[in-house]
Amino acid sequence: MAEETRDLLLEIGTEELPARFCVPALEQLKSKAEAALAAARLRHGPAEVFGTPRRLVLLVQAVAMQQDDLEVVAKGPPARIAYDAEGRPTKALEGFIRTQGVTAEQVYVAKEGSADYVFARRVEVGGSIGAVLPGLLRDLVLSLEFPKSMRWGSRSMRFARPIRWILALLGASRVPFDVDGIASGAVTYGHRFLAPPEPILVPSVRDYFPRVTNAWVLVDQQVREDVIWQKVQEVARDLGGMVRPDADLLAEVTWLVEQPWAFAGHFDESYLEIPKEVLVTSMRENQRYFPVYDASGERLLPHFIAVRNGLDDHIDLVRAGNEKVLRARLADARFFFDEDRRVRLEERNEKLKQIVFQEKLGTLYEKVQRVAALAGSIAGRLDADLAVAQRAARLCKADLATAMVYEFPELQGVMGREYARLEGEDPAVATAIFEHYLPRGAGDALPATAAGIAVALADRLDTLAGFFSLGLIPKGSADPFALRRAAQGVTAIMVEHRLNLDLSDLCREAAAAHSGANVEQVVADLTEFFRARLKALLEERGVRYDVIDAVLSRQIDVPKRHVAVAEALNGLLADAEFAAVMAAFKRVANLGGKAEQEAVDPDRFSEAPERSLWEAYLGFAASAPPLLAAERYAEFYRAALVLKAPVDAFLDKVLVMAEDPAVRQNRLGLLRRIADTLTAPADLAKLVLA
Repeated sequence: MAEETRDLLLEIGTEELPARFCVPALEQLKSKAEAALAAARLRHGPAEVFGTPRRLVLLVQAVAMQQDDLEVVAKGPPARIAYDAEGRPTKALEGFIRTQGVTAEQVYVAKEGSADYVFARRVEVGGSIGAVLPGLLRDLVLSLEFPKSMRWGSRSMRFARPIRWILALLGASRVPFDVDGIASGAVTYGHRFLAPPEPILVPSVRDYFPRVTNAWVLVDQQVREDVIWQKVQEVARDLGGMVRPDADLLAEVTWLVEQPWAFAGHFDESYLEIPKEVLVTSMRENQRYFPVYDASGERLLPHFIAVRNGLDDHIDLVRAGNEKVLRARLADARFFFDEDRRVRLEERNEKLKQIVFQEKLGTLYEKVQRVAALAGSIAGRLDADLAVAQRAARLCKADLATAMVYEFPELQGVMGREYARLEGEDPAVATAIFEHYLPRGAGDALPATAAGIAVALADRLDTLAGFFSLGLIPKGSADPFALRRAAQGVTAIMVEHRLNLDLSDLCREAAAAHSGANVEQVVADLTEFFRARLKALLEERGVRYDVIDAVLSRQIDVPKRHVAVAEALNGLLADAEFAAVMAAFKRVANLGGKAEQEAVDPDRFSEAPERSLWEAYLGFAASAPPLLAAERYAEFYRAALVLKAPVDAFLDKVLVMAEDPAVRQNRLGLLRRIADTLTAPADLAKLVLA
């Protein structure tokens, strides 16, 4: 007979939730519901979550109407105490039987550790879902957490926004429970403006989605997002333009509406004289509008696309209102732009003397001087234009003293570049000013020019060295100064651009610029910090954990080399035959570690395998340095294959740990010489091989 099941639906109706709260809340709702159902021994089918700014919805299919039975095994007293000498139950056993609610037949003896104990096995019969579900759903609602919560009215519970209704259905039956005076029911509500204000009766779970859809609510967030993107693109095409893909903006707009309607607005073409980044920021960040570009996707058009929570009723009035708001924003932006241009960037550097970078690290002006010096040093190592790098470094923070960046902090670097261009600075300087902020986060573009790279590295390394010199090293998940992001930026730039720069030297130079710093301690701490960043980078690239350990056991110096070694080893070990070779080399490394010296005297060789291995090693040792210098690590390890047969013969036929100390040390020295060459790029002893 098939088990009886029903679908479960929970809807938490609220005042409009902040867009950034919605997705995390739904993720919690799903995971916590699955955990609660599992703990309650209620089997079920797939669990899904849906939502809008006004509702969080959980749908769990095929929930069992009866809890699973639970077998419970309880440990009792030791058998020697539970039974007397004649094997009769003692009072200790009788008490155990009583407390467990079992019969003597349900008690048995089993060994645990070195002693025998009495155990009782009983079965707790699963109860009806009706006795479990109300409390489960109530606790589920109360368990949701938000970045900020509030209390409202006289209620004691906290939630992101006031809860207005709760819908809870199991099939066609209401699940009754109460959350701080808010009783669950079998009704929902439609769109705030398009649907009548009266509650909508939902007879069963299967009726929910059709009824909210008829009430002008697209409750499936993926459907809503697809509709928005389709409508936005259609409007853009009608304008003769296009909208660039913008996943973040699209996601946010999706959580601002329940029934989307896209429409176009316009602004005066004269505003196009302002840098387009300013216009885009005003539209995107302040108003959540989609900027419209020409067909090439490069030139901004004097249009925007907004998404309304409703239909096209009175759309001309709505459009006019949005245009008026944007017009005011753009007028402010033009005012800031015109005012900023009255003062040259170089003159603004004086204002940096009044802006504290960090209390013990001085002002932004002092930071700029350190960055300029370090950028010049890095530029010299990169064979970059020294004058361009140092000029860009001296101007890289000047736009922080502009009205535009004060109003729109996300335009730092962008405005520095634009103002530099307008002031007639070398285009390479202007580009480097912008690029020094790159990458701004994971997946962002990297600086592309040599000067931009030099200033980007100098800025981050100065910050890291400064905070580390004060002992302000991130602990756990806390990172108030975004030092991990700074280190990740340095790592990404050095690895992706394959820079032949010694990270330890750069850290030492950066630390030395901070008076009072314990330079070597800062370098040691930063080295470990960068080791963790490299580990994360290699993990993202799918490198085996043991290969990562082997590579990062070496001194962290030139990050690109560590990545190249790791990827070469990782690829080669996928070949079973090569993995077997590495196992032999790992044994050589382990034995070679026992040698007291590297000296090898060929005249002490008394057996043919010794001489064969020595000759093979000399040939390999001659070819290895050029391969390592060229960072051709896969070829280096393949070249080492010539050692496999001689190594096997040596280990099989020669007694390495000979009684004669001189012979023993000579043989160990041979293995150590081989091991030192083989393990120069990575510690093979750390590889985990079958």
